[in-house]
Amino acid sequence: MANELLLSKLSQNLLEILDDEEYYDVTIEVGNDPYVKVFRAHMVILNYRSPYLRRILSTNKRKNDGTLTHIKLPSILPEIFQIILRYIYGGELTLEEYDTSYVVKILVAASELSLQELIPHLQSFLIKNKTKWIEQNFNSIYQTSFENDSFLDLQKFCTELISKQPDKIFNSPDFTSISEKVLISLIQLDKVQMSE
Repeated sequence: MANELLLSKLSQNLLEILDDEEYYDVTIEVGNDPYVKVFRAHMVILNYRSPYLRRILSTNKRKNDGTLTHIKLPSILPEIFQIILRYIYGGELTLEEYDTSYVVKILVAASELSLQELIPHLQSFLIKNKTKWIEQNFNSIYQTSFENDSFLDLQKFCTELISKQPDKIFNSPDFTSISEKVLISLIQLDKVQMSE
């Protein structure tokens, strides 16, 4: 109990550092025009929390002339990065407060930023709590799961879902927009149990 209070206070203090207008030494430009936002952050925290950002920072060392290190992340939406940045600093993420499509975007961004400890947590949340949403948006989630080798749990879940309950997928609202590549891979699954 005492450790939880201490960790909670540490998390709170680190989030205060993020919100503080002083002492930052990195700016991060996130998104694409017209939806671009610049975040202020601290190199030491980013370096230890994200292997991806560590690689970028190591090739983009701050000069001693007072200029800030600047990072661009055009493929991540600003609102998604803000959620992840708060996680990077505070170590907490309450997924229940976000729309499921946001959770999927957080998963993709976590993978891009190499936040390996977060990926299984996000996949587990989706599988345990958002099965109905996955069924209704199967095309999108199936494609997303196979775009990244880190999403093995989601890949397995999607494959089992289509194998055991193909009717749910073939009758889903987004089935008509399924890509040819995905459709072929679904048809080629050996385990699909279709009723005649």
